[in-house]
Formats: sequence, C-alpha cells, structure tokens
Amino acid sequence: MNLFSPFKLGPMEMPNRMVMSALTRCRAVEGNVPGPLAVTYYTQRASAGLILTEATQVTPMGQGYPNTPGIHSPEQVKGWIKVTDAVHQAGGRIFLQLWHVGRVSLPDFHGGELPVAPSALPVEGELFNLQGQKKKLVTPRALELSEIPQVVQQFKTGAENAMAAGFDGVEIHGANGYLLDQFTKDGSNHRTDAYGGSLENRLRFPLEVADAVAEVWGPERVGYRIAPYFTHYSISDSNPVETFTCLAQELSRRKLVYLDLIEGVSGPRVPPPGSILLTSLLRKEFKQALMVNGGYTAQSGNEILEKGGADLVCYGTLFLANPDLPERFRKNAPLNAPDPATYYSRGEKGYTDYPKM
Repeated sequence: MNLFSPFKLGPMEMPNRMVMSALTRCRAVEGNVPGPLAVTYYTQRASAGLILTEATQVTPMGQGYPNTPGIHSPEQVKGWIKVTDAVHQAGGRIFLQLWHVGRVSLPDFHGGELPVAPSALPVEGELFNLQGQKKKLVTPRALELSEIPQVVQQFKTGAENAMAAGFDGVEIHGANGYLLDQFTKDGSNHRTDAYGGSLENRLRFPLEVADAVAEVWGPERVGYRIAPYFTHYSISDSNPVETFTCLAQELSRRKLVYLDLIEGVSGPRVPPPGSILLTSLLRKEFKQALMVNGGYTAQSGNEILEKGGADLVCYGTLFLANPDLPERFRKNAPLNAPDPATYYSRGEKGYTDYPKM
C-alpha cells in the first residue's frame, strides 16, 4: 500500500491516496463567491485522490478573514457549481469544508457586532480586516443557550447547499481554534450549562453539528478535521489525549467516513516535546479512514501508509505550489517551491500560475 494505491472512501473510488488539504487563499470575489480563478485553481489539481476546498463559512457570522468564500447564499452556490462541474469534468473528486470561525474574527466583518464564542474570554492575536488593516482580536460574546441550535442549523443548511452545488461530500472544520474547536477544548469553553464543563458537555455541540450534517449527506460522505495540539488564538486543552480520543470514538460510532488529523511530522505543526502522539492512538479508536496531515513528504507519506498507520495523506503547501503533485511524486520530479508572500493575496500570482511539469 502506497500513495498510488486506489482507495474506496465510502461509496467513492479514489485513484490514489493523496488528498489536497483545505487551504485558505482569500481570493473570493464580491459577495464571498468563488470566482473564475477558483475554477481554474481547483481544476488544475483534479489529479488529487480527493480535493478539500478552502474553509467555507456557513453563515456571515462565521467569517474571520477577507475574501473567504461562503456557502450560505444562492450566488455562492452558483459559484461553487462552476468549480465542481469543472473538477468533475477533469476527472476529480471534491469535498467542501464547512467552517465557522467563532471568536477568531473582528467586529469589522459583522457590522460592528462582536464575534461569537462558547465563552467571553480574551483572545491573543491579530487579523486583517476588509480594508487590509491589521487589528487585534477582541473579547467575543458568549453564545446564548437558545442560539446554539441556530448555529447547528447553519451547518446543516451549509451541508444542503454544498449538495446543491454538486460536491461529492463535506468536511466539518473542527480544528485550528475555530468555533467547534473552541467548544471542544476546556481552555476556551468555560460554560456552566449543557455545553460546557464536563467532556461530554463540551463535545455536545460538535457532535450535534456532525449529526446534522450526516443527516443531509449520510455519514459515508462526511469527514471531520481535528488539531489536538493547536494552540494559536489562545486555545488550549488540559488533556488533549482524553478529549480527542473521546471525540474520535464518538465520530467513529457515528460512522463518519474519515477523520482528518492535523499532527505534524515536520514544520510548525509538530506537537510540543513530550506530547503523547495521537496518530497511532486514534488509528485504533477511529474505525473508518484516518487521514494524516502536517508536513508529509512523498517518502514519509508512503512510509505511514506502508506501515498501516493511516489510509490517506493530506498535502497542503506542496499541492498549492504543484498542481500536478501526484505525477511529480510518481516520477520523483523536482517540486516548485511555494511562495508564502502570495498565500493570501489577490489575483493569479501564486494561485493559478504555478507551472506543471
């Protein structure tokens, strides 16, 4: 078993085990609609076993960065239809990543209203607003108990819109300090009601979202992303091993088709020294497909697959810079170097202009 072995993900046949990771690119056009450049960008990368789109907000309150696409308006659905049609015509498969940033946002994005979160706790960090100015994150407003079902419904509606847009499935973004991660981790969730305190309570909202999305798609077309050791934006958990083992067990019990685990083997996502690595632990707990994510190369990706440590390997910046990454890996060809200065800029430079072999 290696990167070029086919894989059956639920009902979907993948020709290889290389997944293009979800990558925020901040290039949506007016109305947070994916534009013509997005059609080109994703179609160029259709040789991936599976494409995961950039994080896509399910509600205007879910936005925290300029020019990120949504999946909550008819215009956004129409924009995504052009993407999915083109990817499918090129022989590819594509899942939409459903997203709500929660407190990782600014009032600038919400008409002056505070971002929402499980708890009203201060957040370290800065973000760019719509005018390109860098601003400090603010202390968010805690969601009222009565509001939580509305947010679950927003994820469900986003899932329905993704189906209308022609996607092959969806991934729920439960990682990187965003809203579902904020509810999951005890450093950011200080609630005293049914959605906070005990681990069972902290997992209630993420699991309600998973159930609502699976109701739309069936669990065989729903994945879930986690990042147990992610600590930016003042997020932390006192016992990530217990927290994410329990979450993985619950998602496995629901038969979600894959778990996308961010636990880097190299680069900035490597867990802190002395941490208990969760990849091998969650491999045993999650009974469906395990997708690993974070600094993998062709060699390390093949190694973890050959050892049976994972089923799928996510590649982020390597896919960003190499639209034909599977072919380059297959031929052991040189790779284009990614240009960090253009990760979140505008236009085709650093987006659709990376050459193929």
